[in-house]
Amino acid sequence: MNYDVHIYTDGAAKGNPGNGGYGVVMEKPGTPYKKEFFEGFRHTTNNRMELLAVIVGLEKLKSPNTKVLVVSDSKYVIDSVVKKWVFGWEKKGYTGKKNPDLWKRFLLIYRKHQVDFKWVKGHNNHPQNERCDQLAVMASQSPTLSVDAFYEKEEAKLL
Repeated sequence: MNYDVHIYTDGAAKGNPGNGGYGVVMEKPGTPYKKEFFEGFRHTTNNRMELLAVIVGLEKLKSPNTKVLVVSDSKYVIDSVVKKWVFGWEKKGYTGKKNPDLWKRFLLIYRKHQVDFKWVKGHNNHPQNERCDQLAVMASQSPTLSVDAFYEKEEAKLL
């Protein structure tokens, strides 16, 4: 399939949970178009940041039904979608599953586009994946971090 957009993503969390961030690189194949997005959070997990990176990338698409390839080093995200686990979780109301807030948000935007996924090994000299990792780590180290309100609220329930 020829893709309109390639979205490269990565997430990071120091301490897991701890300070975290995501990085996204968007490219239009065959053009010089390239955009980068990132954000850091004060208390979150690596898996939340991996998933949030994909969500943000898809939410940045301006036209519905865009043909997009998402490239990630997250088996958590890719397997959950490609192996169709998330659709079963949705049918069961996400009972006992982590990150239901993000999975619901993901499915809303995922269904507006034609999305394929490709897994790449992390820290393996893939230029866009390495750049996403740099953005995620940089974001997680920002002096001003956003609040992952859902995660902090859920974690507080466990204390």
